[in-house]
Amino acid sequence: METNNHAHDAVYNVRHSAAHLLAHAVMELFPTTKLTIGPVTEAGFFYDFLPEHNFKEEQLALIENKMREIAARDLPIVGKEISKEQARKLFAGNEFKLELIDQIPDATVSIFQQGDFVDLCKGGHVSSTKHIKYFKLTGISGAYWRADREGIALQRISGVAFATKEDFDAYEKRIEDALLSDHRRLGQQLDLFTFHDEAPGMPFFRHKGLILFNKLVDFIRSLQKDAYQEVRTPMILSQQLWKTSGHLDNYNDMIYFTSTADGEVNCVKPMNCPGGLIMYKEKLHSYRDLPLRVAELGIVHRFELSGVRHGLLRVRQFTQDDAHIYCTPDQAEQEIIGCLEMIEKVYTPFHFKRISMAVSTRPAKSIGTDEMWEMATNALKNALEKHGTPYTISAGEGAFYGPKIEVRVEDAMGREWQLGTIQVDFNLPMRFEIEYIDADQSRKTPVMIHRAIMGSLERFMGILLEHFKGKLPFWLAPEQIRVLKISDQQAAYAQAVCQQFKDAGLQATLDDSSDQISAQIRRAQVEKVPWMVVVGQKEADAGTVTLRSADGKQTFGLTVAQLIERAKKNIETKSIEE
Repeated sequence: METNNHAHDAVYNVRHSAAHLLAHAVMELFPTTKLTIGPVTEAGFFYDFLPEHNFKEEQLALIENKMREIAARDLPIVGKEISKEQARKLFAGNEFKLELIDQIPDATVSIFQQGDFVDLCKGGHVSSTKHIKYFKLTGISGAYWRADREGIALQRISGVAFATKEDFDAYEKRIEDALLSDHRRLGQQLDLFTFHDEAPGMPFFRHKGLILFNKLVDFIRSLQKDAYQEVRTPMILSQQLWKTSGHLDNYNDMIYFTSTADGEVNCVKPMNCPGGLIMYKEKLHSYRDLPLRVAELGIVHRFELSGVRHGLLRVRQFTQDDAHIYCTPDQAEQEIIGCLEMIEKVYTPFHFKRISMAVSTRPAKSIGTDEMWEMATNALKNALEKHGTPYTISAGEGAFYGPKIEVRVEDAMGREWQLGTIQVDFNLPMRFEIEYIDADQSRKTPVMIHRAIMGSLERFMGILLEHFKGKLPFWLAPEQIRVLKISDQQAAYAQAVCQQFKDAGLQATLDDSSDQISAQIRRAQVEKVPWMVVVGQKEADAGTVTLRSADGKQTFGLTVAQLIERAKKNIETKSIEE
């Protein structure tokens, strides 16, 4: 494939050119739109826009068709250097491009042109629009200029592009497989959760969905019950609290505000830590009390733009398996290691393909001194190294109050997700003036470690549904066993069998329809029930059952007691086998 810049490979050039093609199409369709930037990504490209009227999902097809029309014009893509003064005239009226021009240190700037469309660009393109063939727009989301949440809100249109038809076809196949495993589709198919316009971005959990949710809650509680105290803090707290914490200055656009009849302004909590700090201050602590580990399964609310929300993966209301550890500086590394060990215990039963760690360092917008940030960052790095865990650095990606370890997992489809976090915080303890009495009777400020293992339980559930493609392991399934009868003559026996499973604490149901056994099996398979227990007259006479697994394998002549024992062993070991 021809290119006009050999500094990048063919795939990069196609994707970069596709970003320009997208911007070109948008300007022809919506000429009042302001362009910002459009970089290449690992899987494709995006372009951020400030439109006069927000784009809608249904307009993607229109924009994509316009892109194909422009591509077919076979427009040469030509780059050249111009003076900054010429560039300012060329992009007059676009404050985003003017800001970019002002930040370029050289006397000239690089532009690329195709037809009458011109954009600021360093290069890396195909030679003509006719070479941009294998692309697709994938979605619209919210974004901010310079990634600053207090900056100008933009709309991002994303897409994928490939150099060859073979690569594009392989992508389409992956997407087809992913759509079948989309947790939103599975949520409806398995009767787990729904969403409604009356509460945008806030899931309604149905009976089975809540069983699954509670199993995750029970699992995390079982691992922390001996080492942690569990508390609950209010959901609505005074605005003054969030001023003290710094969230009002650094997180304002994510907070829901409420007001009372007497004019008092409160905030619906976007996180749990300030409430935990209030509880810490209720009594004076000694160094002997530390480390003090306090867990909270707290419901939080954060405003997410409509274009960013995505099923359970990006919601406005979610539950964090949160914990705050108050400790001395000397205890911090060991406490972080304890959190890393807990991460292993939590993630192992789900058989993720790969778990990786990244240390996120100080962002541009942050609070606290350089010394605090260095101490906190070193504590995280040292703990990882002592634990023997490799890690990478995510520069500038820390929270505004402290650095963090981000835990990433790779699912069965090879996709990476960011889940848990471990954050070291010297700032909030100082802001809230929390203390402990040290051995020499002096008052000291403790270190605060913020820790979430699953992160958002809602998001974790959505990831698990896609990871297992809806076929949840027996111990986690909201419906573990479905009893099926060959004919109505076995109704009483089938009911008795089902009740024995229930009495043993298993999630069992009875298909009491009069449908053919083949129809009952198909229904259980569609609803991804791990075990189908089939009873006919032969089983009723012998006092046995037949176990049919989701893969169609059958085991005859089992007693209910044998199956209950097998089920309990499966639950105890957290097996993912049938």
